[in-house]
Amino acid sequence: MDFGKQVKYVRLQLHLSQTEFGNLLGVNFTTVNRWENGKTDPSFKALRAFETLCKEKDIKLPDEVL
Repeated sequence: MDFGKQVKYVRLQLHLSQTEFGNLLGVNFTTVNRWENGKTDPSFKALRAFETLCKEKDIKLPDEVL
């Protein structure tokens, strides 16, 4: 499971920049960029915020990004 691919997929589905997406999750754009490039992993808090956002927006991740 590649978290960076999941983040990018969801962000693009919502038509958001990395900055806008980060604001929704309570992180800055640098953090989102590092996730998408596989340089860092999310904190537990950020991971829960990501999961909650996906549920709220009814976004299902396709198999190829899982």
